[in-house]
Amino acid sequence: MNPVSRFFSKLTMKPQGMTIVIAAFLPIFAIVSMFPIVASMIAHFKTDPDAAAKVPMMVTAPGLTIALLAPFAGWFVDRFGRRRLLLISTFFYGLFGTLPFFLDDLDQIFASRLALGVCEAGILTIVNTLIGDYWDNESRRNWLFLQGVIGPFLASGVILMSGLVASVRWNGGFLVYLVAFPIYFAMLAFLYEPKGRAAHDETVSPDMAAKARFPLGAALGVAALTLFSAAQYYVFIVNGSIAFDEVGVSDPAAVAKMSFLPSLFVILGALLFRILSSRSNGVQLGAFLAILGTGLAVIGLARNPGEMIVGLAIQQTGAGMAVPSLIAWAQTKFPFEHRGRGMGIWTGSFFFGQFISPLLVHQASGATGSMQGAFVTAGVLSLVVAFGALARGATRGRAPLTA
Repeated sequence: MNPVSRFFSKLTMKPQGMTIVIAAFLPIFAIVSMFPIVASMIAHFKTDPDAAAKVPMMVTAPGLTIALLAPFAGWFVDRFGRRRLLLISTFFYGLFGTLPFFLDDLDQIFASRLALGVCEAGILTIVNTLIGDYWDNESRRNWLFLQGVIGPFLASGVILMSGLVASVRWNGGFLVYLVAFPIYFAMLAFLYEPKGRAAHDETVSPDMAAKARFPLGAALGVAALTLFSAAQYYVFIVNGSIAFDEVGVSDPAAVAKMSFLPSLFVILGALLFRILSSRSNGVQLGAFLAILGTGLAVIGLARNPGEMIVGLAIQQTGAGMAVPSLIAWAQTKFPFEHRGRGMGIWTGSFFFGQFISPLLVHQASGATGSMQGAFVTAGVLSLVVAFGALARGATRGRAPLTA
């Protein structure tokens, strides 16, 4: 049996796994599809003097709703179960997501994006909880790796399609949300409700599992690092087209085409995550932050589109490690009884980072005088945190298989 066959033979419960892998990217697909059209939306709403700030915030507006509601969604998940809430969230995601295609008012679009965030809070909290519920630690790593491999192909296609559609109609990118409906039917067919702690649930120590109280200290640590990482993760996704504009590329279709191949480097990031998955969480987290920060700094220092593409390839490699590294780390902190709330906190923190990212970048660009200056600032901050995580991880060596 060749290595690829051996890998896929380890992926138990394949229909459930593929459904969860694709569903987990619903919110990410949606925001990625907005990246090529930010500049064209600002131009469309040029009569609004605040459009330059409001459009990026519109892109990440669901992050605010998720940040506020995901911890509560986690409570509902632990209290009332996973599957039914996931089906409801996915169906209304498709409805609210496509609504801006029929709107031509920035404030109304913003409101629809906030409503969309309610659905995203449910989807991300539940799929991340089910990853821990359905599989043991080794299988979980394999599915997270596969998520990192499949996602970039879909996301790259979405970026390309969105850029091309935006060249014809400014709000065409919102049609990407229609993908929610076939995913809804896949969930209906393949997903089932887990029944309590599984025999393979080894994500936490027996002592921790025996405790009834929620692990608040661990949750605060997860929230803090996830918030910072998410703010860094979305710097390019939201503001990349503006950085391209500063090196002379302003057409949305051209931006999408130049970003297509570098975006596939997310796959390399997923591979690096799988290679490092037996090392300590500090090493995994430090590695992704170091690579991501280096890419952001190179983008900020780029003088032409070619250098921009090199920086983007590096940044996307780090981005490919980000989500699986953060999820794998967070899932070591919560037993089954508290997993919904724990992953709700993780989801809320990640998307609060998404929401505040354009605000922080806007301030940094004002302080440095350019969007590329803001990218350099973000890159340096990421490298500082990365070195701290790597130093801590190096002292702990290899992680046990249950961590």
